[in-house]
Amino acid sequence: MFKNQKDVETILGALGEQLNQITKELFELLVCGGSALNILGFTERVTRDVDVLAYVKRGDKGEISLTKASPLRPELSEAAAKIGRDFNLPDNWLNADPTSAVDLGLPEGLMGRVITLKFGKKLIIDFLGRYDQVHFKLYAAVDQGAGKHLDDLLALKPTSDELECAARWTMTHDVSEGFKQNLKSLVNYLGFRYVAERL
Repeated sequence: MFKNQKDVETILGALGEQLNQITKELFELLVCGGSALNILGFTERVTRDVDVLAYVKRGDKGEISLTKASPLRPELSEAAAKIGRDFNLPDNWLNADPTSAVDLGLPEGLMGRVITLKFGKKLIIDFLGRYDQVHFKLYAAVDQGAGKHLDDLLALKPTSDELECAARWTMTHDVSEGFKQNLKSLVNYLGFRYVAERL
């Protein structure tokens, strides 16, 4: 259970130390969700896990490629299991649940907005920036209902332009009419009636 920024830093620091002991491979992960919001100071709330969106690979000439994070690689799973036992965390505290978004398409320019932190010699984490968190949180709030995702979205204080871009992106991930109507209702509820009318 992560209660704040310090908790997330402590757990990820321990994960980095464990990876340093068991592997020579460098892991770079793209992370979204509540843990990213906490560590970057966008909000402070209890979250149960760290959501890995993708593996990040950087080429010699600066090119970046993203690949789905499912399944988690064996060394990463082993290290996460050890840290889970040490800190009494849920079995899936490190998970790749949102990784299907890689296939459906990520917001353009996303990697240019990440906040990158190192946790030891073997772990680099790229945390989704605020603009892209708006996209993912809007989608989650519509797809899974209000609650924590809506609270997170409100904490991010999106502008009308950001919300419209995010809304149009979410509609590429769910093209159903039902999703669109629920999206428009939520955007209207947030006070962006003119954005809702343009969707």
